[in-house]
Amino acid sequence: MASFAQERQAPPGATWKVVCGCRDGRGQGPYQLRSEDGDLRVAGAFNEGTRTGSFIFWREGGVREAHIPYDNGLRNGTVATWYEGPPGREPPRQFESSWRHGVREGQTRSWYASGRLRSKIDYRSGQVIAAQAWRDDGAALDEAAARALAMKDEQTADAQYAEHDALVRDHPPPCAEK
Repeated sequence: MASFAQERQAPPGATWKVVCGCRDGRGQGPYQLRSEDGDLRVAGAFNEGTRTGSFIFWREGGVREAHIPYDNGLRNGTVATWYEGPPGREPPRQFESSWRHGVREGQTRSWYASGRLRSKIDYRSGQVIAAQAWRDDGAALDEAAARALAMKDEQTADAQYAEHDALVRDHPPPCAEK
């Protein structure tokens, strides 16, 4: 399966279309990133050149992939990602993580593609304070194995979030200083 970034790379010669207003040379207002064929792939908003509010990402064919809320350019709120799912149906959840001012704070959960809960991790100021995890067959893992799985899931989720961030960073609002 291709990574999000690979899936989002435009074919040679193709272009992405960015729609966003500008004020004083910085992105301002609703932001859209569309593929060359016009499909909406990212929707969000900028305030004075900084991401604000919810950014929603879709796969080819209009299937939702991620929801990342921002406040003053930092992840803030519940970040969620979904696995690829069958066309026309709600895709299964993959990660759901609470963030505060750019740091994990509160509960993070992950699921297997089957829909079964994989892990439940509590964070305080970005540090794991408690972890529970299960195998795909539902059997509970001991705390050491749960913490190891939590770290693996954190790395996987962070890599996905970085790919989403890069997509918007690499396709900024088309503003020029005046």
